[in-house]
Amino acid sequence: MEYVYAALILNETGEEINEDNITGVLEAAGVDVEESRVKALVAALEDVDIEEAIETAAAAPAAGAAASGSADDSASDDDGEEEADEADAEEEADDGDDEEDDDGGEGLGELFG
Repeated sequence: MEYVYAALILNETGEEINEDNITGVLEAAGVDVEESRVKALVAALEDVDIEEAIETAAAAPAAGAAASGSADDSASDDDGEEEADEADAEEEADDGDDEEDDDGGEGLGELFG
């Protein structure tokens, strides 16, 4: 994750995201740098608009919270037992989603741990 953070720091300061700059940020933070991971990150971010990716990621939780708020309003009209059953069903669904995400192996999080 520290590799991605290094890229975000460089992006925020307006510096070019390249192997030397990422290595410099990581070494300054006391990280034992793996050159293969640095190269992979630079290659993965080559055609990525980081600002757009950040905006998209920030919008997703907000949209989920808005949808959840609407569901909570309608659920408050039901009795407590149904709410408990729904919560249990959601927890089971969430557990299944985690397994599917682990199997995909996609994205920078999987690449850089």
